[in-house]
Amino acid sequence: MIDIDRIRSLVNRLARLDAGAGWEGDINPAQRAALDYLARANRFSRSPSVVADYLGSTRGTVSQTLKSLARKGLVAEERSTGDRRSISYRVTAAGLHEASRPGPLVDALAEIREPDRLALANDLEGLLRRAVRSGGNKPFGICRNCLHFRPGDKGGFCSLLSLPLEAEETLKICHEQEPA
Repeated sequence: MIDIDRIRSLVNRLARLDAGAGWEGDINPAQRAALDYLARANRFSRSPSVVADYLGSTRGTVSQTLKSLARKGLVAEERSTGDRRSISYRVTAAGLHEASRPGPLVDALAEIREPDRLALANDLEGLLRRAVRSGGNKPFGICRNCLHFRPGDKGGFCSLLSLPLEAEETLKICHEQEPA
């Protein structure tokens, strides 16, 4: 029988090793995690509260993290035209460059055969879904895999928000995602 505590410990250690590599340069692991999320999130999912939900962190911590990333020129604050109190963050070119830097996990994963990586990804996604569900957290997910996604010629349409989607957005993380 597989020891569940051993698996949990292995997952936690991998996460710590990967996060620890996030100290490269002028960015700490929390900032790298926020930057990584923002680089993969759609335009509807970049507010401080959504970033906090995704990272499982407090809104205050994430707010300070995002302000620090903005001071470093890695993200830009954008205020909503409809509600000036509403803020979201866009990753700058420098931020995209920083977010694309691989961590130690990338090299290790590259050594695994493609079919085994696919199986690992599927198993980890299932594990994450169950952990999110049991913790009462939001699921998040890729836009085009959502119940509300409608394909279109140039991208798609979100039936929940009643908004058109660019092709690139359909491959991004959305906080409104409901599994299809």
